[in-house]
Amino acid sequence: MLYINPENCRNRETRESFQGLKLAKFQRKKMLKQFSLVFFVLFACYVGVNSRELKHITKELEVNAPAYEAWELYRNLGLINIIVPKLPNVQSTQVLKGDGGVGTVAKTTFVPGNSSYTEEFIVIDDKKRVKAAKALEGDCLAFGCSVLIVEFDIKEKSQNSCIIKSIISYAVKKEFEAKDPKPTVAVEAITQTSKEYLERNN
Repeated sequence: MLYINPENCRNRETRESFQGLKLAKFQRKKMLKQFSLVFFVLFACYVGVNSRELKHITKELEVNAPAYEAWELYRNLGLINIIVPKLPNVQSTQVLKGDGGVGTVAKTTFVPGNSSYTEEFIVIDDKKRVKAAKALEGDCLAFGCSVLIVEFDIKEKSQNSCIIKSIISYAVKKEFEAKDPKPTVAVEAITQTSKEYLERNN
């Protein structure tokens, strides 16, 4: 990467151009932060929950594979068809509606007990590599939560590596607040299994 110290630039136009690049970089970072905040506020309104009521569990995992390859796995039905069936407590997966785009509804059945988890894809952003799904039934919705959202954010680290960021957002019903229920959705197992899959096939 070419580095130019603006203090050493005698040419005013070069100096101004460099400063403009620095400002643009700062604004891009600011916009990404604003996007995350706006996403949660808008979605909270969509599901009828005050954004301040949402609790968040965030994890990051580095993967030695290009971001575009990770996104191809995450963006549509890759997790449902390839990754989730590899988890030890999963009996079956089924797409109830859709082809992997926004509005797709997928169901995962677990053993023992035939409990299940159903989710709807609500955000698929190819530009920002962000995918979010809203739980429709199962997991903590069965024992005290009113809302459960799982988001995956694929961030490029280098040409051949990326960061998979997972965010679980949930809200607890007032009558269950004393019990403090928490999501049990296997996000860490999903990201770890997808990491192994991507690195093995890269």
